[in-house]
Amino acid sequence: MSEPAISIRDLQVALPAWSDRKLAVAGVSLDIAPGEILCIVGESGSGKSMMGKAILGLLPAPHVRAVGGQVHFEGRDLLTLSEDALRAVRGRRIAMIFQEPMTALNPLMPVGRQIEEVLEIHTDLAPAQRRARVLDLIRDVHLPDPERMIASYPHQLSGGQRQRIVIAMALALEPGLIIADEPTTALDVTTQAQILHLIKELQRAHGTAVLFITHDFGVVAEIADRVAVMRHGEVVEQGAAADVLGAPQADYTKALVAAVPGLKPRLREPADGTPPLLRVVDLEKTYRISSGLFGGAVREVKAAKKVSLELKRGSSLALVGESGSGKTTLARCIIGLESVESGLIELDGERISGRSRAELRPHRKNIQMVFQDPYASLNPRQRVGDIVALGPMLNGVGREEAIAQARELLRLVGLKPDAVERYPHEFSGGQRQRIGIARALAVKPKLIVADEPVSALDVSVQKQVLELLNDLRKSFGLSMLFITHDLRVAATVCEEIAIMQRGEIVERGATADIFAAPSHPYTRSLFDAVPGRAWISGLG
Repeated sequence: MSEPAISIRDLQVALPAWSDRKLAVAGVSLDIAPGEILCIVGESGSGKSMMGKAILGLLPAPHVRAVGGQVHFEGRDLLTLSEDALRAVRGRRIAMIFQEPMTALNPLMPVGRQIEEVLEIHTDLAPAQRRARVLDLIRDVHLPDPERMIASYPHQLSGGQRQRIVIAMALALEPGLIIADEPTTALDVTTQAQILHLIKELQRAHGTAVLFITHDFGVVAEIADRVAVMRHGEVVEQGAAADVLGAPQADYTKALVAAVPGLKPRLREPADGTPPLLRVVDLEKTYRISSGLFGGAVREVKAAKKVSLELKRGSSLALVGESGSGKTTLARCIIGLESVESGLIELDGERISGRSRAELRPHRKNIQMVFQDPYASLNPRQRVGDIVALGPMLNGVGREEAIAQARELLRLVGLKPDAVERYPHEFSGGQRQRIGIARALAVKPKLIVADEPVSALDVSVQKQVLELLNDLRKSFGLSMLFITHDLRVAATVCEEIAIMQRGEIVERGATADIFAAPSHPYTRSLFDAVPGRAWISGLG
């Protein structure tokens, strides 16, 4: 057998004294062979990203630091190297692909120049040679029109294109190891599939070892040769991907696998003849975007083109599509955060489109929204009790009664009564999303619009929040419009689906019918792009 590309032995990373545990990484030992993809999977706080940063000496010292173990790479222990010696390893021999490419790229520099900078620092290539190498890398990651691409700035590229640029930078010097830290989490399902295929293709072509960090078992099923499962800083299980996914041994691994959203659709209940709660008829919305800072040519973007849909009382409809499909714009029009150009939005028999803010105010309590990022939508300076109680108080409920209602709602969403006295930053992401749900329920709405409410959550927390939304919908007799790009999530909570592409609904119907026989090519492409589809289809 060949020597491992990297060998980690008893790695320990210490946390600050005020943390909830002493070690972020507690005695981890792993090997990665040349040309192998090892997936590290675990929830937030498991220590997987800390381990990746420890390898490259990127921990936020002095509060977080490696305090024990060895990381052997190409005959040296990386933990004993000086900063200068580590700097020579980074980029040249070990490269990192970050989760959010926009934060990894300089917004003031063309992306071609940023790739060239890696070559300029680490090689003796002449300018013409560097440019030729950059163009080759752009072609390797399958980006169109390389000459135009290298002259573009990060903001001029899509999320998938930016991630390809970061991958090109990582491959520039053909490193022996690539650390990929959740590189597809923020991407649409089709773009995610392309990036996973690209990483595997390039890894095989260059024989590079890959440490792939993720919390998505679908991604693991798609890309991994071997898997290591981490919890509270420890590896609780590791082995060949087929073994870990097919017959997990550790209870924690079994729980994570059980929480993976499946592709078994919910069944639609028989129609009862009552009129729909929500009607949208021929809705149109266009954005006009100037090409320059001070005017210039105006580009029109049709975010919604003659969109029509209906939502029954007490039912749930998933609006599925990629970024830019118009689904969030449609939701914002329905809730009154965006004006519409033409068409009809009707709630419970009353027209709500085309009304002024003052005219909409009495209807606000009937439609509430659960946002994608709960932290950004909660006031960090207000206690949770005041956040949840604000809606009822604005509708005439006394403070004492509103706070009492907030306590009960927080209990219903699975939080302790003392949560009313705490601030948003004192809660985890999943708990903050529960607070957002409690706030939405506080005014007793008829319709909940949930905009990607679980996309940023770990798989087990995601399952809990989806089950909570479904239970509360039934308990409160709510209707729900659920916006997502993930067909697995849509299948979990919604009886009906509408597929949206470039501002148009291209397919609509019962979830079970569409899952059984998707008719539109775009819908079929979304199914084909589900990571680990074959493995997921065999679950439960």
